[in-house]
Amino acid sequence: MQQQADEIIKTLKSKGLRVTPQRFAVYANLLGREDHPTVEQILTDLNKDAPTSSQATVYAALQALREVGLVREVLLEEGVSRYDAKVAPHHHFRCNCCGAIEDIEWNTFGKIDLAQLRSGLTAERFEVIVQGVCDRCE
Repeated sequence: MQQQADEIIKTLKSKGLRVTPQRFAVYANLLGREDHPTVEQILTDLNKDAPTSSQATVYAALQALREVGLVREVLLEEGVSRYDAKVAPHHHFRCNCCGAIEDIEWNTFGKIDLAQLRSGLTAERFEVIVQGVCDRCE
């Protein structure tokens, strides 16, 4: 447990971030999850034992973590921002029935040729979002 805490502190400092209890807690929470939580879900998790964080605090911590590349915002459904500490390139599957989200490895799909975009468009990044029904809901 202490080794993981030391690693989180080291990572935050290596990105030039001041280690605050809020940033530490939000980043640690995201590292321990695979469900791509919303701000509300993170806040609920952090305040489970003793309410100490506010929504504004969680948003501020997430913004700082996003700016240095430790967290990414994932938009898988309209109007809902989710967060992911897995920042290596990967895609997502979202179940239309239960809402479960699952990572899909980057090399799952064939090569996508961004050179095929029409002239005048410059791609900065892309990801594939697959929507369907998971095996638990079939």
